[in-house]
Amino acid sequence: MSFEVLYRDEQLCAIDKPCGLMVHRSSRSTDDRFIMGMLRDQLGQRVWPVHRLDRATSGVLLFALDPDSAGALGEQMMARSVAKRYLAVVRGHIEEAGRIDHPLKAEGKGPEQEAVTEYRRLATMELAIPIGRYPTARYSLVEARPETGRMHQLRRHFKHRFHPIIGDTTYGEGRHNRLFRIEFASHRMLLHASQLSFEHPADGRAMQIDCPPTGVFADLIERFEPDRNPEP
Repeated sequence: MSFEVLYRDEQLCAIDKPCGLMVHRSSRSTDDRFIMGMLRDQLGQRVWPVHRLDRATSGVLLFALDPDSAGALGEQMMARSVAKRYLAVVRGHIEEAGRIDHPLKAEGKGPEQEAVTEYRRLATMELAIPIGRYPTARYSLVEARPETGRMHQLRRHFKHRFHPIIGDTTYGEGRHNRLFRIEFASHRMLLHASQLSFEHPADGRAMQIDCPPTGVFADLIERFEPDRNPEP
């Protein structure tokens, strides 16, 4: 497997991460394939991950190509000056826009940490399929902008709002996940990192890397009815 390179220069490399692969080797996984090793082999040089995406999440993933650039970008992450945007399909018709300010424990244990997510609804879909006690099945396409970077933050935050992400086998709802598998052949979590904005570590210029969804996620988006007056 080779990754689609979205951007590359002497300091940086951004790729379109496919769902189903971990960023780095983990003792919790028996899979010997991980993105850091595969990308190192593809580029023929060492890489440093700037941030992480869950195994089940796809989209733009940024690596530094030297330790100094990795350190500079890490400082931007700590200062919360890196802007991240995600697309997600969630259960139900969520409100048009909102802010989730709900502290989270690291990996479900230890002290709670600040966790904030801004979101806006982009489109909705209603299927004439009874599910549970409801005569139809409703879903929303949302853009999410996490202000903090807690583990599984978006997945846990949307579950907290009773709008879990479709395809999430940990925090989602099995009936809706099964519906998407049967009706749309969607066997993935519908969460995608669509945009990353930051300052280039070499010269400080503004960088924006976009990564639109592909495959089944892109096909599903076409089924949604866009909101008439989405917020900018």
